[in-house]
Amino acid sequence: MKVLVTGFEPFGGEEINPSWEAVSGLPGEVDGAAIIKRRLPVTFNGVRKVLPRIIIDEKPDLVILTGQAGGRPNVTVERVAINVMDSTMPDNEGFAPEDEPVFEGAPAAYFATLPIKAIVGALREEKIPAGISNTAGTYVCNTAMFTALHTIAVAGMETKAGFIHVPFSHEQALEKPRPSMALETIRKAILVAVKASIAGVIKAR
Repeated sequence: MKVLVTGFEPFGGEEINPSWEAVSGLPGEVDGAAIIKRRLPVTFNGVRKVLPRIIIDEKPDLVILTGQAGGRPNVTVERVAINVMDSTMPDNEGFAPEDEPVFEGAPAAYFATLPIKAIVGALREEKIPAGISNTAGTYVCNTAMFTALHTIAVAGMETKAGFIHVPFSHEQALEKPRPSMALETIRKAILVAVKASIAGVIKAR
């Protein structure tokens, strides 16, 4: 089994992105599955170009995308991605789309195919604050989730995919009164999510 896990580069003036800091520290193998780690650009166009190529080339059984949701107090597993790019904050290329589709002619939305409730349950068992989110927003995180699920659907792959948002790390919140989580906890959360997803795939077979 092969699991693709992604994080993002820093954006919005931050020096780090806890999603990639956590993903980059994951082991190369979890429960017998090979872990493929990739860092994605925080650009609408970059994600739509790079992510499909990675998925098609690697042919993973699971795709677990992660990103920073500064301001959220817990780990949130996303339920749905919508076919919209809309942001007043420019991405790392200076692009700020308004009401544009991720892909013309694609469905209005895709639901995550990861076992989202099992992931949240596993996280809470480990005493990690977690919940299900019904909106991945309309920024690059949503675009990445939609791109992954659309790529899988168009290619006719059986790959399961979804997105997990993580809070600011403590380091990022030192000078701003925002919720945060220890980077070690964020890394553990992603590892727990990987394990729960692998178990879900094995159970379904």
